[in-house]
Amino acid sequence: MSAASEQPTSPSFAALRGQLHEAAAEFSGGQDALEGILLGLVDDVDRAVAEPLEIFPVCHHSPASALAMARRLREKQPKVVYLELCEDMAPLLTELRNCRLPVAVQAFASDIDGFPPDWAPLSVVAPITEASAEYQAVAYALDTPGVELVLVDRSSDHVVQWEARRPEDEMHMAGAEPEAALHGEAVGVEIGDLRPRFAELEEHLLRHGKVRHWSEWWHQYVEVPLGDSDHDTYRQVMFLIGSLFRRLAPGEGDRVRVDEDRERYMWTRMREHLAATGTDPADCLYVCGAFHAASRVDEFGVHGAGDFEISPRTATTWQYGLIPSSHASIEAQFGLASGSVSIAATEWAKNLKRTRVKPYRLEGQAGTKKASARRAEAKTVTPPAGLVPDTAAVPPGGSACDAATGAVPVPAEDRLSGFLRRPPALHTLDEAELLGWSVDIVRAARRSGYLASTADAIAVFETSILLAAMRDRAKPTPYDFQDAAVTCIEKDSVPGRRDVRRLVEIMMGGDRTGQVGYEALPPLARDVHDRLAPLELNLQQRGVRRALLDMASRPELRACSDVLWMLRRLLPTGAARTVMGERRLGERSIQESWDLALGTHQRALIELGYEGVSLEQVLEQRLRRTAYGPRATTAEVLAAVEDATLHLGGRRLADELGTRALEVLAGERTVDGAPEVLRRVRGLLAYYRTAEPVLPPWVESFVRTGYAHYCTLLPTAFRDEDATVGQVAAMLGFLFSMESLALSLGCDRTQLELAVAQSHPKDPAKTALLWAAQVQLGTLSRGELRGRCDELLANPLVVPSYPRYLSGFVHALEPVPGLADVVVEAVSNAFGRLPDPVLLPWLPTLITTLRSNAADLAPLLIREAGRIFPARLAALDSWVPPWREVPVEHTAPAAAPGPRGAALLPLHPESCDALAELLGCTDTWAAAGEPVTGPTGVALLFTHRATSDALADLLGSGDPWAPAASAASRVAPESLTERHPATAHAVAALLAVP
Repeated sequence: MSAASEQPTSPSFAALRGQLHEAAAEFSGGQDALEGILLGLVDDVDRAVAEPLEIFPVCHHSPASALAMARRLREKQPKVVYLELCEDMAPLLTELRNCRLPVAVQAFASDIDGFPPDWAPLSVVAPITEASAEYQAVAYALDTPGVELVLVDRSSDHVVQWEARRPEDEMHMAGAEPEAALHGEAVGVEIGDLRPRFAELEEHLLRHGKVRHWSEWWHQYVEVPLGDSDHDTYRQVMFLIGSLFRRLAPGEGDRVRVDEDRERYMWTRMREHLAATGTDPADCLYVCGAFHAASRVDEFGVHGAGDFEISPRTATTWQYGLIPSSHASIEAQFGLASGSVSIAATEWAKNLKRTRVKPYRLEGQAGTKKASARRAEAKTVTPPAGLVPDTAAVPPGGSACDAATGAVPVPAEDRLSGFLRRPPALHTLDEAELLGWSVDIVRAARRSGYLASTADAIAVFETSILLAAMRDRAKPTPYDFQDAAVTCIEKDSVPGRRDVRRLVEIMMGGDRTGQVGYEALPPLARDVHDRLAPLELNLQQRGVRRALLDMASRPELRACSDVLWMLRRLLPTGAARTVMGERRLGERSIQESWDLALGTHQRALIELGYEGVSLEQVLEQRLRRTAYGPRATTAEVLAAVEDATLHLGGRRLADELGTRALEVLAGERTVDGAPEVLRRVRGLLAYYRTAEPVLPPWVESFVRTGYAHYCTLLPTAFRDEDATVGQVAAMLGFLFSMESLALSLGCDRTQLELAVAQSHPKDPAKTALLWAAQVQLGTLSRGELRGRCDELLANPLVVPSYPRYLSGFVHALEPVPGLADVVVEAVSNAFGRLPDPVLLPWLPTLITTLRSNAADLAPLLIREAGRIFPARLAALDSWVPPWREVPVEHTAPAAAPGPRGAALLPLHPESCDALAELLGCTDTWAAAGEPVTGPTGVALLFTHRATSDALADLLGSGDPWAPAASAASRVAPESLTERHPATAHAVAALLAVP
């Protein structure tokens, strides 16, 4: 125990000390640790009560604490309220009036300096509900003139610093809980945390209290008894509970040091404020958790002797705002039982109605009075400036000092003895309330698909009373009723998506979710709502809203479309989901349909406001962060280039990020991202070739560097077992598809040829891929490739690995799509030649290999097979595969010696006239013996005898050339189609004449 706690004890608790001393002697047989603990509890209470600065101990989200706080504030009317909350969150509290509770005050940091980089982003939240003493203090201080609210807890920066000292399992991180999505990976600030930190103690309390969890124990044994107690009794009981949990907590460890440093921090801040302002401690009220109220540090009290030095903050820049919270997120983050916060809210409403205590609510919030009424009320309760509160406001035995004389505080009256000896109040059964619960839960169960009836309502009513009696309670609590409803209604199945326990929670108040008002949103969030105003939707509400955008008839909606696409890129999945429409490079939709849930994802939208003042700025920062990150890959940087082009337009950022992609590519030593790089580069090239007059310089440099880079890595990738066949195929795809552009930019094709020549793979799939590359380069013919495939099928030792060769051939369609017919032939030959005992075990391996490794290329293979195979089943019997057809050799018949074709034209002048007309020759026949001048009729083919011979062979005429004056030249012209129909059809088909 510290020296500060060794002070004269007050005579007020002498009787209680004597009783505890006797109890310790009776149970332990003498003085031991038990007596020290019991007497130490009284000392802690005595010390806290005697403190000149009134300490008000609270439990977070406790209706009894909130009710006692509202009473005390109206009685004492303090001028200064010290609150256990992060001191740097003070400017945000005035914005609570623009929100619907519950909400959380948040400190957020995306750019950190002084913490490990992998901690980013940092988030610290402090949730606030209406049924909490802290909110009563905040509402009183902000709406009462002349009252100052001072936050004295460590800053958000110190929270993260000190939380780092504690083990990860003790940090209140909510990321693993789906219900805590509103708080995300935030560190929760414990305001009024009051729970035993000694596992055996909590287990003992739950077992002897006949309850299931801590929230139920607190409700039964603390919340209900303190609901009607006076101020002194409330304080002393809370001090006692805090001291009990404090003294029975583990005495060593980082958590204990953090708790003590936190108390030193708060008392240091309060003494600094008192010294700076000269405020009388009697006019102040210190609101803190009961665990910290019973503190034993040297710095405790306004006369503390300690000299605690507050460490400096880091250079991290923090942003502040309000985010929506919910009962479920608070329960998940702080380890409370499901539904406990909702039950507390219901108890708060019942207590207000029963006691008629008027709570404090911030002006402007839902359910508050009008401004005029609030101002009138404030005037009636606010004391004149400089006037010391009436002594009647301090109950007998209180801890107020005499401000004029500085007298020692009046000893507090012992209220603990009476409270501890008092038997539990036997609350009478409220049959009307319990009956209403039973009817409501049956109605809710029937709506959710349960086969519940009036008999079930009666069973729930009677079972609730029975369970309460078994647990020594005269009045069933909400937890008793919940157990009874599960037993009587749920039985063995849940027909809907909600079980009965969840239905009871909803009936008791449900998972209320808060909302941050428009005025309290950061500039970015307000700008988003303003830019989406033409949609005429209430995007502040929770749930999904359908937005229909017809940019053809309303061009002003294009700006809304731009905002929605950026939100889709920046916010979590579901916040902005496109139903119809797409945005790709070079494509814009004229009609779009969106499902928007910005109200549900309000927290994510608010956190965007911490990163910038506009969506464009935040998107640019994130793209830069991605591109310049230490683990950025070429594919990720190219994706950032594509996003910058799609959403931001212009060339400035895209060119900068493209240059960065070039640097990252040059530094990569693996081919893991080759498929994605190939896909991204192809898309960007296609876009720039159609949208820009010339390619950007970075694209040309990227192609040139990529060509040399992948040529260098190609031999290693073929041998590397870690490099997949898909990655190697993507490298070859880059090299072959970019080859023409790369060669035009100065690259050397010899480098690729040498890289392929130096590649010697051992894997069958890569071997097939290498053969395809050799075919593309011309070093391997298609016939030789077919021969190698036949050899593989003919070798019994290779047949089991043939599917892997086929996988390589299918991947080869990426760099060499012209090999589709060869791949179809290879697959068909396997099915045609392999016997069933070999083919059937081999077939599943082929299917799984193609599906897992080449699913994207299978459509190309299927299209080629559809082109080759017959379309009808009847034609399949007579169908001969193209690769089995024997080429027909056209052999000319034996011809007479001498020149051929002389008899062709004189014997068939009509054919000659037709050919002459087709060739544009319109002159008439020349007389026999006249010299041939110009390309007319027969002279055309006499001049070009090779052509005449070709036509003669084609038409089946092998006659030699006849003399010009032969009798054949004197044949009278007749109709071509009448005398030589076969010749006419042959020539017409050759020349495509219909």
